[in-house]
Amino acid sequence: MSNNIRKVLTVAGSDSSGGAGLQADLKTFEEYGTFGFCAITSIVTMDPDNHWHHAVQPVEVDMVDKQIKTVLAGGRLDAMKTGMLGSVEIIELLSRMIDKHDISNIVIDPVMVCKGEDEVVQPENGQAIRDLLLKKATIVTPNLFEAGQLSGMGRITSLDEMKEAAHKIVELGAKHVVIKGGKALQGEQAIDLLFDGKEYVLYEAEKMDTNHNHGAGCTFAAAIAAGLAKGNSVKDAVLLAKKFTTEAIKRGFAFNQFVGPVWHGAYNNAEQRMTR
Repeated sequence: MSNNIRKVLTVAGSDSSGGAGLQADLKTFEEYGTFGFCAITSIVTMDPDNHWHHAVQPVEVDMVDKQIKTVLAGGRLDAMKTGMLGSVEIIELLSRMIDKHDISNIVIDPVMVCKGEDEVVQPENGQAIRDLLLKKATIVTPNLFEAGQLSGMGRITSLDEMKEAAHKIVELGAKHVVIKGGKALQGEQAIDLLFDGKEYVLYEAEKMDTNHNHGAGCTFAAAIAAGLAKGNSVKDAVLLAKKFTTEAIKRGFAFNQFVGPVWHGAYNNAEQRMTR
């Protein structure tokens, strides 16, 4: 491998439909010109005969351990991100691994709900993420629901509440937090809020009337991780990730009647590659 190719690990669940999870992460890493590794924590399936109902099957912790050891046999990573973490035991393993290998540029995407589902996925994992992973995070990337869970505030409906939640999450140990307001807040702008313990930075984009946003959160967090791996500051990594993800949503498409994924290649016009 060329020395100038940066290496990024995702520890996340598998989404067979390809829009979210580690599939979204690996696609995003490639678009950023970084080399992606993965450790699968959960296998998520969707049932087309039951209104796309999600089922989550965690991977045994010993197998996750073996996957991570395989990745780390290649030397130091430039960044890593987490997505859906299948069990408290996996979260504990990941916490020990980060300490042992002194990994930097850590993006914690605290996935708690599968898009299209209303129930929290494995609620005990949220507490373990709070206790074990936030203090190790370079940046945490919750959506409004996840920010409400991590901060203990519950439902978040305004920018002022986003700021309060961000402050509480940084107090839990994260160096930075970016709360994804998306299109859930009132107003014409999709707002993300970055906080480093001192300064609030808003990232805004025009809201898009689309349901083709499956995988947007995973893609955003993966883009931040790849940006950090390439040496960008947190602010610059978040800014570019916002642009990257906005283009991906703009050019999302209908996979079937239940889901429409973002197009991870949109920013770089990937569909125009390899025409011969």
